Amino acid sequence: MKKSYDVIVIGAGTSGMMAAISAAENGADVLLIEKNKKVGKKLLMTGGGRCNVTNHRSVDDLIAHIPGNGKFLYSTFSQFNNFDVMTFFESHDVPLKEEDHGRMFPVTDKSKTIVEGLLQALHEKQVTLLTNTVVTKLLHDETQIQGVRTEFEEFTAPCVILTTGGRTYPSTGATGDGYKMAKKVGHTITPLYPTESPLISEEPFIKERTLQGISLQDIALSVLDSTGKTVVSHTMDLLFTHFGLSGPAALRCSSFVNQELKSHTPVTVMLDCFPEKTASELVNELTVAAHSKKKLVNALSGILPERLLEFFIHRLALSDLVAEQTTEDQLQALAAIMKGFSVTISKTFPLEKSFVTGGGIHLKEVNPKTMESKCINGLYFGGELLDINGYTGGFNITAAFCTGHVAGKHAAEMASYFHYSQG
Repeated sequence: MKKSYDVIVIGAGTSGMMAAISAAENGADVLLIEKNKKVGKKLLMTGGGRCNVTNHRSVDDLIAHIPGNGKFLYSTFSQFNNFDVMTFFESHDVPLKEEDHGRMFPVTDKSKTIVEGLLQALHEKQVTLLTNTVVTKLLHDETQIQGVRTEFEEFTAPCVILTTGGRTYPSTGATGDGYKMAKKVGHTITPLYPTESPLISEEPFIKERTLQGISLQDIALSVLDSTGKTVVSHTMDLLFTHFGLSGPAALRCSSFVNQELKSHTPVTVMLDCFPEKTASELVNELTVAAHSKKKLVNALSGILPERLLEFFIHRLALSDLVAEQTTEDQLQALAAIMKGFSVTISKTFPLEKSFVTGGGIHLKEVNPKTMESKCINGLYFGGELLDINGYTGGFNITAAFCTGHVAGKHAAEMASYFHYSQG
């Protein structure tokens, strides 16, 4: 196997495969190194094994769904965006389909199809793929990248792209190697924290599993700061579990919960079961339903899942009341708890069990137009290694594909200048 290349990409995940394809498309001789036996291990797990490959939205909307430094991606998306991701797969015989909230999936419903499409493109572009190989060091002369050292040998290249992923799901090989390599050449790593992660609560009703298994549609979940002010609110579905809260609303709130946990514990989240109704509208609805000789819980049947309704009524000591005996104050209290039920959160799942890593390579040290390091020439970054994180729904994977593509293109250009100047 030859030892010299134009561009070396470390990590054959979402970003790395796209970076290698992009560099090769732009004329570079590319080596792609992966420590696992197979490529795209985490990609195979995404979207419940179906691979939510991107999202069909405008670029501004895309960035709004990447709360962790999404604005850094304006320059990236002006060069290669979600629509280009869709075009890429369609042109590689991987047709996509749109589902709710703009989420794009392969028509096959199998993430394997996406990985195979990327592998096919790597093969067509004659990228050299080296699997089962761990990169141990970046080779450089303090100012310029010169190549990489693996456990067995060294490879030279004027440009190296680091796409080793974050620290979530270490079984996929995402064990933070890239952060260490970047740090050794002078990069700052901002504190890592879990995002898109279920919320853990020590509340007695959670520990007693009173509401376990109840799912709610289109509720609003808000994260409150230490003064009780709303930091963020998401209207989505929610699931009560044996450890706390999960489902899309909880996952979307998790990065904000982790930011709040840095300054105070526990953090309060507020559940509004009827975000589309005002408190007075809900009181009116409850008042109409309460014109009944049935017990209150039976008269209000169907307004909420039965166990949750019973839980709220019990909490307000209204369990034994006949509906028509309830006072206006009692119905207002019931409406208030339905629209403002607070749950204290002590932590989220750890990084290893979360979907996405928050934090990473400090963006002030990365050129947003090229993804090149500002600390050392010839080093580029892509994907989750960067301090960028989005919500689930195809946003993180889009950022990974697009930063990878941009890094690959500019690394190939830099390598060609390098040849020219050396020549």
